Parts: sequence; C-alpha cells; structure tokens
Amino acid sequence: MTTSSEQLSAEHYSATLIDHFEHPRNAGVLERADVDTYVTNPVCGDSLRLFLRITEDGDRIDAASFLSSGCPASIATSSVATELIAGLTLDQAMALNREDYTAAVGGLPRSKVHCSVLAAAAVRNAIEAYRRGDAKAQATA
Repeated sequence: MTTSSEQLSAEHYSATLIDHFEHPRNAGVLERADVDTYVTNPVCGDSLRLFLRITEDGDRIDAASFLSSGCPASIATSSVATELIAGLTLDQAMALNREDYTAAVGGLPRSKVHCSVLAAAAVRNAIEAYRRGDAKAQATA
C-alpha cells in the first residue's frame, strides 16, 4: 500500500480521492448482504470484495460495502463506488462504467485507471450474480 505523502499529494490525486482513501466510506462486511462478489486484477494484484443488499422488490441497491486491498486509488475508487450505487436501480448501476468511477474520485492518473475498471467489474459481477441467484461470485477485472 502506498503511504508516502508525496504519492498522495494533490499533484497526483484529487482531494476527493485522498479523502476517500483516508476516510473510506462503507468499508467492511455488510450485514445481511444479498450478494458478495470478489474481483481481482491479475496484473497489479488489487482486489475488491463488494457486498450488496438489494431492496425487497429486487430492483434497487439498498446498501453497499466493500473490502479492498491495493493502492490508495483502488481503495478510494472502491469507497466512492459504494456511494455511487447505493439507491440506484440494478439497471442504473449496471450502466455505470469506468469513466463514471474515475470522474467520481476527481480523476485518476493514467497508471491508475485500472482501479476504476476493478470497481466497474465488481459492480457488474455482483449484479449479474444476484440476478443468477448466486450469492457469492468471483471474477477478474
């Protein structure tokens, strides 16, 4: 994990990304989750475990949480992803792409775009798993 103040500086990352890394939202296991998915990037080794609780009607994300390991950009993108998707319909969440997650953290350096791909893949994988009736799913980004 990167902790150097220079690497976390505003020169490299937005204030939003730094805030989400230093104070991640919705971190941890989600109680009564309807789906638990694990996605990893085989190139860099970053991983994201995403938990979703779906509304009773099966149409909307009631809550989301995550466990992530990787660089600050990966952790921050995972955190912001949980905020973005909570309250969305499953179709709306499925429509989000890596650019949406990148924009939500205030941009990413080119070398860290894979972090937004990981978040997008985890959300898609979780929703697809829920729709299949698969409470646990794994994939690679």
